[in-house]
Amino acid sequence: MAAKTIDTGVRTGNPTPETACNFQARTLNFRPSMSDKQKPLILTGAKPSGELTLGNYLGAIKNWAVMLDQYECFFPIVDLHAITVRYVPAELRRRTYQCLAQYIACGLDPEKSHIFLQSHVTGHTELSWILSCLTPVGDLHRMTQFKEKAAKPGASVNAGLLFYPVLMAADILLYNADRVPVGEDQKQHLELARNIAQRFNQTYSETFNIPEPFISKAGARVMSLQDPEKKMSKSDENPGEAILLLDSPKEIRKKILSAVTDSGREVRMAEDKPGIGNLLNIFSAVTDRSIEELEKEFAESGYGEFKNALADALIAKLEPFQERYRRLIEDKTYMHRVLKEGTEVAQARACKTLSKVYRKAGFIERLR
Repeated sequence: MAAKTIDTGVRTGNPTPETACNFQARTLNFRPSMSDKQKPLILTGAKPSGELTLGNYLGAIKNWAVMLDQYECFFPIVDLHAITVRYVPAELRRRTYQCLAQYIACGLDPEKSHIFLQSHVTGHTELSWILSCLTPVGDLHRMTQFKEKAAKPGASVNAGLLFYPVLMAADILLYNADRVPVGEDQKQHLELARNIAQRFNQTYSETFNIPEPFISKAGARVMSLQDPEKKMSKSDENPGEAILLLDSPKEIRKKILSAVTDSGREVRMAEDKPGIGNLLNIFSAVTDRSIEELEKEFAESGYGEFKNALADALIAKLEPFQERYRRLIEDKTYMHRVLKEGTEVAQARACKTLSKVYRKAGFIERLR
């Protein structure tokens, strides 16, 4: 059976990705990295731990897609981070393909960025080990996410969960990223990465950039539909709390109509109306209309009419995305080609960084 193709503009060559570093300077047969054009490098990724939510898209991915021309963008799918909790291997593979297809469907053009799997690039775990030898255990125990997860009743805490932030630091420093888009829940991890980079530079001489946080002004903060005091998350146990990008029109409408609102019936933004305020923020982000405009339009409406209009807008917004996703997820040949090309660029940069790190740390050059 002939492989399906998707008109995305990707080249049809079949490059062979680097599988390991030999720490020798050499010319690799792949497209030049955009870093040669002196663009600032931005790196950010996501775990393939579940379907992406509307919050992931409006709060992050939508903004990544508009950075592609201005920055050299590396978008690793951090599958090594996904195994710090119990998981099913076949499910991890399925979700990894799912995450890749959703990335591209959301507008992360592989022709303008580098999308790859963390586990496909030699260097993440090697650099993580070196960095861990410079990281006090006390710093890791102070990480808020670790403390929260370890405190849960019946929690199974492993060393990977504790050292998760060191691997995250390695993900960033391996590519000498200039900026890292982060949410509130990752700021502490980025600060640790900055501290580790400074500690390595002080110990062995200047090697790593000190990555700066990239805070997008346009990012929408999307809260849970059932608890507007907390962020919408793909890990929410209650399926009604989050809109998934792959939800059917029926599921979207049901979740919006069931969303928590507030006393009264006025559709307006106010401190004492976090529920309707969250829905207004979503409506504004999906339609690119101001809150003030929406308040005027629905000034004489009740919550029911407003929610149905929001559901209509969401369904219309996600329909083209879902159509692109359905085509992509069936085309493994295309997705493999995207990963190979992304891996080549990422591996070349990783080898260069790791070679420098090994030399400065005192290791003898690897022999071929």
